[in-house]
Amino acid sequence: MDDAITLEKETLGNRAKTAVIDCDVHNAVPSIQALFPYLPDRWRDYVVEHGIKSLEPNYYPRGSSLSARPDSVLPNGDPPGSDLEVLQRQVLEPWNMEYAILNCLYGVQMIHNEDWAAAMARAVNDWQIAEWLDKEPRLRASIVVASQNPEQAAEEIHRLGKHPGFVQVLLMVRSEMLYGKKHFWPIYEAAQQYGLVIGIHAGGVTGYPTMPVGWPSYYLEDYVSQSQAFQSQIVSLVCEGTFQKFPRLRVALLESGFTWMPALMWRLDKNWKGLRREIPWVDRLPSEIIREHFRLTIQPLDESPKPEHLLQTMEQMRSQDMLLFSTDYPHWHFDEKEEALPANLPPSLEKKILSENARSFYRFD
Repeated sequence: MDDAITLEKETLGNRAKTAVIDCDVHNAVPSIQALFPYLPDRWRDYVVEHGIKSLEPNYYPRGSSLSARPDSVLPNGDPPGSDLEVLQRQVLEPWNMEYAILNCLYGVQMIHNEDWAAAMARAVNDWQIAEWLDKEPRLRASIVVASQNPEQAAEEIHRLGKHPGFVQVLLMVRSEMLYGKKHFWPIYEAAQQYGLVIGIHAGGVTGYPTMPVGWPSYYLEDYVSQSQAFQSQIVSLVCEGTFQKFPRLRVALLESGFTWMPALMWRLDKNWKGLRREIPWVDRLPSEIIREHFRLTIQPLDESPKPEHLLQTMEQMRSQDMLLFSTDYPHWHFDEKEEALPANLPPSLEKKILSENARSFYRFD
């Protein structure tokens, strides 16, 4: 995309008429007991005997934007995002949703017992089918996998890969090992076989510093540094030859931000030109590989006070196809529907972001 994008002098009226595909909605397991019907006796007993209450993420501070918007808090004490009817009322209906992709952030990737982790992932996926996908045709979901054991994760993908409700495999950006390593290739092989996207979401395993040079002192530091982890995973996937091995693999970066992407592409291209003999399998500009294989959701939107700066970022990415709409429900990143995107985007670009980019990338046609 070489031509500048021009802001339009238009109202928000047409936005309500546009079908929307939401690429990041979070459904939550109401309680660990909700998974008991889908767990073998061995692991159900294990959970009870060890007094395990939940594997839901612990958001801190509780009032942060990562926690929940106020109207999503349920009066019965269940976690926000655990009630289908509330999600229908607060997300699907107001937004004229054509599809919404569920990304369940249940913490199976933090379990050190690989067999238990695989059993919990399987239970979460069966719970998603029974309680969400079978009950609401507008919903699609990510396969939750325990990436600690890629072979077991691949088995779960093979088990569910043909299910029409699953369109993605969910990984967390902060991992014990960079995702370009061959260790993870069984996951990518299975995902490519079934045409599933690899979704990499903010968050991840505990026990490792959340910043490259150590532990931060404050939540703000941790929150902002998520983008560094996403950049590291992109560089790893490109440089390790993942897309040469799996040329049809697609990767969605969820809750990653995107305004940092042009600088990463420029830096990677520049240094590849001088060091490409080290990675001869990368036979074209890394930025070209990124534009072909990666997409990014827009929330949380790192937006300048000047709307034209957002368009300049897209010009620098040289693509109108890379951004995917997301509400990040029930997390609280914007107050009103009108704030999800700048009000005066060109209609064709707005339609791409709201639905058409996701329709093409996730093969919804």
